[in-house]
Amino acid sequence: MAKNLLIVESPAKAKTINKYLGKDFQVLASYGHVRDLKPKEGAVDPEHQFAMHYEIIERNEKHVDAIAKAAKLADDIYLATDLDREGEAISWHISEILKDRGLTAGKQLHRVVFSEITPKAIKAAVAAPRQLSHDLVDAQQARRALDYLVGFNLSPVLWRKVQRGLSAGRVQSPALRMIVEREEEIEAFKAREYWTVEAQLRHAEGEFSAKLTKLRGKKFEQFDLTNEHDAMAARTVLKEAAHGRLTVSEVGSKERKRRPAPPFTTSTLQQEAARKLGFTTSRTMKVAQGLYEGVSIGSEGNVGLITYMRTDSVALSDDALGELRALIARDFGHKALPDHAQFYKSKSKNAQEAHEAIRPTSAMRTPREVAAFLNDEQRKLYELIWKRTVACQMIHATLNTVSVDFDLPHAAGGPAAFRATGTTVVDPGFLAVYEEGRDQKNADDEDEGRRLPRLEKGEQVPLHEIAADQHFTEPPPRYSEASLVKALEEYGIGRPSTYASIIQVLLNREYVLLDNRRFKPTDIGRAVGKFLTQHFTRYVDYDFTAKLEDELDAVSRGEEAWVPLMQRFWQPFKQQVEEKTESVDRSEATGARELGSDPKSGKPVFVRLGRFGPYAAIGDKDSDEKLQFASLRPGQSMHTITLEEALELFKLPRKLGAAPNGDEVSVGIGRFGPFVKQGSTYASLKPEDDPYTIELPRALQIVQEKLELLANRVIADFGNGVQVLNGRYGPYITDGEKNARIPKDTEPKELTEAQCLELLAAAPVKKGGRFGRKTAAKKEPAAKKTAVKKAATKKAATKATKKTATKKTAAKKTATKKAAAKKTAAKKTPA
Repeated sequence: MAKNLLIVESPAKAKTINKYLGKDFQVLASYGHVRDLKPKEGAVDPEHQFAMHYEIIERNEKHVDAIAKAAKLADDIYLATDLDREGEAISWHISEILKDRGLTAGKQLHRVVFSEITPKAIKAAVAAPRQLSHDLVDAQQARRALDYLVGFNLSPVLWRKVQRGLSAGRVQSPALRMIVEREEEIEAFKAREYWTVEAQLRHAEGEFSAKLTKLRGKKFEQFDLTNEHDAMAARTVLKEAAHGRLTVSEVGSKERKRRPAPPFTTSTLQQEAARKLGFTTSRTMKVAQGLYEGVSIGSEGNVGLITYMRTDSVALSDDALGELRALIARDFGHKALPDHAQFYKSKSKNAQEAHEAIRPTSAMRTPREVAAFLNDEQRKLYELIWKRTVACQMIHATLNTVSVDFDLPHAAGGPAAFRATGTTVVDPGFLAVYEEGRDQKNADDEDEGRRLPRLEKGEQVPLHEIAADQHFTEPPPRYSEASLVKALEEYGIGRPSTYASIIQVLLNREYVLLDNRRFKPTDIGRAVGKFLTQHFTRYVDYDFTAKLEDELDAVSRGEEAWVPLMQRFWQPFKQQVEEKTESVDRSEATGARELGSDPKSGKPVFVRLGRFGPYAAIGDKDSDEKLQFASLRPGQSMHTITLEEALELFKLPRKLGAAPNGDEVSVGIGRFGPFVKQGSTYASLKPEDDPYTIELPRALQIVQEKLELLANRVIADFGNGVQVLNGRYGPYITDGEKNARIPKDTEPKELTEAQCLELLAAAPVKKGGRFGRKTAAKKEPAAKKTAVKKAATKKAATKATKKTATKKTAAKKTATKKAAAKKTAAKKTPA
């Protein structure tokens, strides 16, 4: 039996570490968090110093039991969970569970941390353990308590005022506010027209263009030409002044240096993986976790390929710097190597969550060498990390920017001028390996790579054309995953380990959706965001949220106690929750809007958020009369829908005409979506069909397809309930209770009854019906029910009789034993 027990979070990490430590160590995984707050009110008690009541997470009970069993036999226990606050808290929870079970008496509990899973790092960590950091544990507990109190107190307010089932989060809510406010900016944006003017020039070395920089003696600005008439007039003046050529008045050349970006932090890795690989933040973290915990590399076995991926540090170890410089000299030559290693300073105020930036554990493992052992996503992410890390230690790139001015001193109305610019790479430096992506292109990006012909002052260049182009200003773009993470980091909202979960929570709650990889708030998300912004302004305020994060960081550094922090937050928050619960009107909270009046009835038309989403209604909502309701169409928003668009919703059901057999044909929207009805036959519309515009011929075609499907539904019927049917997703076998798939190499028509019964016997029992609802139990005949009930009663009575008899026998045996013991004691007692 191993003398030492080492506990990590994941089984993959346990497998990798196990081979490094030898037979004296047993490595077990906790499978993440082992305890959490009890999922009910009162798990955090503000009346008693915010005491927190935990329980073991049910799914991890067996792993906790395995750890406890091993701890009982071990001499020393090493807690080797991740090196951030979450990891520290998991170690603390494990130690508390072991203490509660009396398994730590006489044993040493060691805390070990490492930022990479390599033999050297693991052995060094085990050789230099420390004690648990209660400052880090307190910071994590404070964060958990804050999130719990916000959720348990703010969510019920949303249920009452907005919609049942909603929830609010302390950090997610400011992120939602960002997305909602950006959407409001876009809606409020008014496009402005402007025109640009460019001279298209022809030279022996190639064609190029020059932008207008001066007009009528003044510097040409973006909005100097705002309509076609003025733009064409300016174009005419410039063409007349040029006489078919432009003269070079000035040639300028400026050399500049571009520095490489620092190595990856969690935030910058998520941003670049989104830009360059199209990964979501959660996908990036999952793939990075696998690379960190270990990948099987041929004869080497499991090897951790990157350092810890939750970090806001940009530091690199001396060993890593030495290896990177050796690799650069070997593969790119000494000219690509700066005189000294390059050091980067973190922007984070609290960059102590991890020891290093995200880097390869060995730069000598090039992407090409490990590619065969990685899946496609792992290969792409490893290559991104490797390139960024290598590039950060290479020399700067040297760029040469050339500008050429062309003057028209005698233009009507005053002098005019054009300028052509281009940038060439003199020495690529780090750009030979890696270039950082950008969310939006700027003027420098447009000029880079554009080569201008060699021109000299006084040279005349033939003019091909002067083009005037119309443009319109554009609204700010919606947030992408990369730009949202960047904004969260800049505002100080959340921390590296939380960005992915913030985004995932917003998506899971359907507060936002991804439209062309950009976040768009749903109507529910807007209602929640606006409600919180208007009525709980302080708690979705960016500065307040960032300040609270800074205070949690101070707790982690031991500079502040966590209970006073909690008290400062709790009292005003509780008071505001109580006040808003009573004072806010529901229609205001849901963002209800009155759009105008129905021309036919004169009744008001309004939109609001209901139990099943946004809807339009006609009628006076304050009177007793029955309202007309219509759900909004996909893509419509209650915040932007017009009166005309809302009235269109009430045109369903639409009568399209009659079928050849005389049946009436109509379309409508039902519980399961848009449908067409012919007589008593219903058929769902296809995704490309619009119930508001579909015509009779297409509707008849859809019904005919449904009738043909029904006619051809039964492939085989064996007369005992067993059938082979054509279903929505292809042929299958059923007996009414179970469904079975048909093997790919089997022809459905050729199946025998015996084969069907065999496949049904092997098929799993259906757990639920359509849309996840439980399948309704079949009704049994009353006689059968009665028989079953009697049998159950008889069985219960027999069981009770047996139990009573067993109790009597046990009591009798106990009495006999007591009498015998008494008799023996009497014999032994001296007279």
